[in-house]
Amino acid sequence: MAKQKKQPRPKAITPKGFRDYFGAELDERKQMLDQIAAVYHRYGFDALESSAIETVEALGKFLPDVDRPNEGVFAWQEYDEKGEGDWMALRYDLTAPLARVYAQHRNDLPTPYRRYAMGPVWRNEKPGPGRFRQFYQCDADTVGTASMAADAEICALLADTLETVGIPRGDYVVRVNNRKVLNGVLEVMGVDEGPTRDAVLRTIDKFDKVGEAGVRELLGKGRLDASGAYIDGVGLTDAQAEPVLAFLTSKAKTAQQTLANLRAAVGESAIGAEGVSELEEIADLLAAQGYGPDRIVIDPSVVRGLGYYTGPVYEAELTFEILDEKGRPRQFGSVAGGGRYDDLVKRFTGQAVPATGVSIGVDRLLAALRAKGRIGGKAVGPVVVTVMDKARLADYQAMVGELRQAGIRAEVYLGNPKNFGNQLKYADKRNSPVAVIAGSDEFDAGKVQIKDLVLGAKIAESATLEEWKERPSQFECDRADMVAKVREIIEASDD
Repeated sequence: MAKQKKQPRPKAITPKGFRDYFGAELDERKQMLDQIAAVYHRYGFDALESSAIETVEALGKFLPDVDRPNEGVFAWQEYDEKGEGDWMALRYDLTAPLARVYAQHRNDLPTPYRRYAMGPVWRNEKPGPGRFRQFYQCDADTVGTASMAADAEICALLADTLETVGIPRGDYVVRVNNRKVLNGVLEVMGVDEGPTRDAVLRTIDKFDKVGEAGVRELLGKGRLDASGAYIDGVGLTDAQAEPVLAFLTSKAKTAQQTLANLRAAVGESAIGAEGVSELEEIADLLAAQGYGPDRIVIDPSVVRGLGYYTGPVYEAELTFEILDEKGRPRQFGSVAGGGRYDDLVKRFTGQAVPATGVSIGVDRLLAALRAKGRIGGKAVGPVVVTVMDKARLADYQAMVGELRQAGIRAEVYLGNPKNFGNQLKYADKRNSPVAVIAGSDEFDAGKVQIKDLVLGAKIAESATLEEWKERPSQFECDRADMVAKVREIIEASDD
């Protein structure tokens, strides 16, 4: 009989484009999520947790950076007994699920409906440095009102949120534009729906990468890219391209001047004039609340999901510099964006339902704070109660119970207690601030030994033998004083 081939062991590797998160990173994320939720809640938004899985039909073709259904998502087909079934997919954002939820429950929801949502989303895209297939988003949306006050409020909320999580004023800017203004520019150009219009939109989307000169070339005959390859242009004349360039370069020192430049760019276009008026209203509403150009600006170069948004669009950009992997300075860039999407719910209801909202990329924000050194320090671990006598495990559990009841994070060492040195090594690996030590002598005398591991590490790094004597990192105290002494050390180490 042939010997059965042994099944190979599975490889212990993270799937491509995904990563694992450990204690300190999760603690930092939770703290940020709590801070963001507090701002959203303060603005009157209610929490919503929708399914992580939607039908592909519900998700539709609304992923901003792809053109085809099922492209960019993790999808599969569920079969019934007849071999038929719906295509399902992991959500790629939190907005498409909101449209489905609102359409499904609109009779039970207030109008307007203000909701916030937080959670992971999944994109089946090519991963790259800092670009993962699973990441966290925090959204706030208002469904059911066309008022520009809703859009102004989202911009203010975005600014407040960034400052709350630790991005100070001056290190960020919220930039606002309007899709209707761009539609007006295209109307002035005489560019109708079709391949030429799509090519113009794709070219506009490259403005932040190639600048005014690059866009001018791409709208015309074409240009050489950085690799030396020639990229064919749209084929417009200079006169045809001029309204687009006037639109993209209309940002001035003041909002009033920027708006005047935009009015000139849209000419006689009614839809363009409507877009400029909406931007003006947003600017006035923000100014009334004290949000000046140091936080929020009108900026026509903001281009987000041109096939997705129907009115105002906004983007939060971090303006400070960091060093890239080659040590070169560069700006950190965008961490949040959104806009008005009045056609999304209509897919389900057949009736136009105005909506606007913003999405914050939590992982990007955390990376920004780490780059600035504002988070990322060593997380403080639990107090470790060491075990000197296995027969008295109940006494050690009583000690750890008292610490936990007092609100102090603590654990009993559960490994092999024979080697006491290994217990202290474990406490060091856990980054524990304190080790509590008690053997039979201490129990008989009603005492415990308290070892200040933070101070001990500092002394071991820099102190002389004499300083060890003057500043003992381990001392004895009464068993009744254990909780108070441990708390004292922890609070001192937090200063």
